[in-house]
Amino acid sequence: MSEKIRFGIIGCGWVGDLKHIPNYSKHPETKIEALCDIDEAAMERAIKKYNLDPVKTYTDYKKMVQDPNIDVVVVATPHGLHCEMTVAAFKAGKHVLCEKPIATTAADARNMIEAAKEASKKLSVGYQWRFRPECLYIKSLSDSGALGEIYYAKAHGLRRRGVPTWGSYMDPVLSHGGALWDGACHSLDLTLWTMNNYEPYSVKANIYRKMWDQPVGNPWGEWNPEKFKVEDTGFALVTMKNGATIYLECAWIINVADTTDMKMTLCGTKAGVDMFDEGGVRINSIQNGKMAITKPEVKPGWTPGPPPPMPWDLEARHWVDCLKNNTEPFVKAEEALVVTEIIEAVYKSAKTGETVYLDEDQGQKKDAPKSELAHV
Repeated sequence: MSEKIRFGIIGCGWVGDLKHIPNYSKHPETKIEALCDIDEAAMERAIKKYNLDPVKTYTDYKKMVQDPNIDVVVVATPHGLHCEMTVAAFKAGKHVLCEKPIATTAADARNMIEAAKEASKKLSVGYQWRFRPECLYIKSLSDSGALGEIYYAKAHGLRRRGVPTWGSYMDPVLSHGGALWDGACHSLDLTLWTMNNYEPYSVKANIYRKMWDQPVGNPWGEWNPEKFKVEDTGFALVTMKNGATIYLECAWIINVADTTDMKMTLCGTKAGVDMFDEGGVRINSIQNGKMAITKPEVKPGWTPGPPPPMPWDLEARHWVDCLKNNTEPFVKAEEALVVTEIIEAVYKSAKTGETVYLDEDQGQKKDAPKSELAHV
């Protein structure tokens, strides 16, 4: 690898412009070598906005990944394109940071992981919300044993009004779904990660497309109802192999008073923890024989100087360190695979009306988790 790590970024839309292009253009140890997008105007806007000139531009990702001056490829394209672009990059000998979800089928995700192994290159996935201070704090609580055995959790992804009206989010061909692949995969990733439990057993789910024709009041602007072809809401009950239960709830638009997007609740035998407001954490426990709620200060307070880094800034810093030092990615592809397995099962369960058993899907049927009420 050269003195600076040289990046090729596929996708100059909202995610590329928000996260990847600004981060790898300003990091002292990285250089954006090339951009790729079918929209040449989007590349030109990025070049001017971030003063990238000189930079190569491509409209064909297959040509870009063959560029010998590129060390790392970022895939920031619609969900349905992740697998083919990532595999092509590995075959060309590049490391890959792929945006979330890793893929929209477990088979595609496994192909990507296998391609990374065959190329002896690194693969990570853009679940940047793990880097929020409150999420890191909850993870430390869980890892320390302060919560005890975590046997129930909620992965929250409810937006009262929060339909993304740009890009391909409402396109079932490119995005392969709606609210589940947009926000729910983030909250599910946070929940599995903080529980340190990646062994799902079964999924029972319902999904809805109820509010597609009500575009008024959306903070991100109104949409054309004729183009709203994906689900706006989804709910699932996930049983893990150790008997733990996860309740997944997500919506782009739902008539609730309080939104709980990108949040989680964990309930353990020693204590529980949940998230409130913006960046708040509550620990629910017994202290001195009484029920108590404590609210640790986990949000950065006001200090002079520049604001604290955003989660995507920390994601980029860690990814660069991982590449430089040949260490494990903070977000492992195998973890992202499990998120995809569960959400793929959510769609299947909602379509069939049946419980989906993940082990059966993999031809490895095992005994169901046993209830602890047998003694009653």
